[in-house]
Amino acid sequence: MPAVVTEKAAFRTMSSITYAQKIEAHYAENWRAPRESLRWGTGPIDELPADFRVLVVSRSADTVAFATRCMSVAADADRLEIHVLCRPNDVRRTNLPEILTAVAHYHRTGSRLGLGHSVNFGMPWMVGSACTHGVISLPYVDGPKLEWLAEPPVRFLWMIPATPAEIAFKRERGLEALEERFEAAQFNYLDPLRPSVV
Repeated sequence: MPAVVTEKAAFRTMSSITYAQKIEAHYAENWRAPRESLRWGTGPIDELPADFRVLVVSRSADTVAFATRCMSVAADADRLEIHVLCRPNDVRRTNLPEILTAVAHYHRTGSRLGLGHSVNFGMPWMVGSACTHGVISLPYVDGPKLEWLAEPPVRFLWMIPATPAEIAFKRERGLEALEERFEAAQFNYLDPLRPSVV
């Protein structure tokens, strides 16, 4: 990933905790401390908050999260951060740092995103995947403890990579109908080569 600038993810010891640090602390409390902090190096990244990063977090032994930090800012009325889950052996093959940066840019300069919205990645989330879109869902894998940071109020939602057919189905029938299809198919959300449930 030549266009990514990597920083060591570390908490600063300060008397006042910044908004970015509160977001990182929330991820650390629910998963682990971020192991990497990435900033995409091309495109209109100057239009994103200065503290925006894509964090790489070892969620569990078999799952890694790519999560936004400061896609929202403290002054936002509705603060939102999103994450995508993948397998540890897929971390270096994924397009998620670029995709999450583009999604954050769209959220800040285009239309505000939220639960049930979908986005077009413009590329597969991983080489060879039919999932070129994402649908923003509740963080079912982690539950309400991850979903909400109390102070300041920030919502953390899960973006599930999806196929164009799944997104078309969601637009026609709604998020709940698509999630029912996911559940009925027992789809593997970590598998970039999974078949479409529609």
